[in-house]
Amino acid sequence: MIISPFAWFEHFRSSFTRCEPQNKEELLMGLRHAHHHHNLLTADTLAMIEGALQVSEMHVRDIMVPRAQMITLPIDSPPDELTKLIAEFGHSRYPVIGEDKDDVQGIFLAKDLLDYYANGDNEFFSLRDRMRPAVFIPESKRLNVLLREFRASRNHMAIVVNEYSGAAGLVTIEDVIEQIVGDIDDEHDIDDENFITPREGFFWVWALTPIEEFNEFFKTDFTDEEFDTVGGLITQLFGHVPKRGEKLMLSGLEFEVMRSNNRRVVLLRVESVGSAKSD
Repeated sequence: MIISPFAWFEHFRSSFTRCEPQNKEELLMGLRHAHHHHNLLTADTLAMIEGALQVSEMHVRDIMVPRAQMITLPIDSPPDELTKLIAEFGHSRYPVIGEDKDDVQGIFLAKDLLDYYANGDNEFFSLRDRMRPAVFIPESKRLNVLLREFRASRNHMAIVVNEYSGAAGLVTIEDVIEQIVGDIDDEHDIDDENFITPREGFFWVWALTPIEEFNEFFKTDFTDEEFDTVGGLITQLFGHVPKRGEKLMLSGLEFEVMRSNNRRVVLLRVESVGSAKSD
């Protein structure tokens, strides 16, 4: 039987259409197949595509820095006090507050303090006069919408408010971008060459720390039969991928999640509150 060119084309188009992904999950399956079986995508590229797709389904509440962990500047702070705080925490932007963290009055850029000293200003320093207007957003705002607004307005930080108009936390453009490209480290981030970094009264512990090394350092006896890393163990104990600020107690140690994303825990703050001791 002779098939006309038109009939052949319609058959080809119909076959191709049936292979097209019909939803996001099918699209991801196709991309993962292209990576694992055909090497058409690198692992990093696949991870970024997955992150970009997930951002459209995530909300600000999923990644914000909780209110309790917001580093703020009192509005009546003198320049020398601001210098100490900025040097200690190393951020580029800080919420400026009045009576408490619900009273966010603006955003102060660290570079504006450098300008003050560089210009040799002798006039009275007023944080109120030098801060920028704060942007307030609801916890329910989608991340893809927030990223678009950040780009359009050139703002890099927003204060997240709850249903009662109180401050629930803050979010930065870096927080959103990290959901797509992964963690972005800078000169103020924790040293990642060592799994465990001592600080005054506590320790930074990378989630990829081998359980064997953690046990040796903290004199604990966590099993590594099911998981090789501390992050795997902690995630199992939570029963979900914990968000920043979540805590648990284990063998005299308090574990607090300091950095995580929707896929894994990244960094932990560990403090001895019981009998467990470190070298």
